[in-house]
Amino acid sequence: MIPMGRYRHFKGNYYEVLCLAKNSETEEQMVVYKCEKDGSLWVRPMDMFVEKVRVEGSLKPRFHFIGNLD
Repeated sequence: MIPMGRYRHFKGNYYEVLCLAKNSETEEQMVVYKCEKDGSLWVRPMDMFVEKVRVEGSLKPRFHFIGNLD
């Protein structure tokens, strides 16, 4: 389980996690999130959302939790 709120993608954009969902075919946990820049909606498997990615030789979270939205 991840907290709802604001996240920073490792490439720099900011997103708001809106809710968690389940894939109807596989029951895989999915994260539904919205881009702050243009309001577009995205969905990504939970495992990918929380994984670490290699950036300039070091591992960093794909999405870093910034905080709750008030």
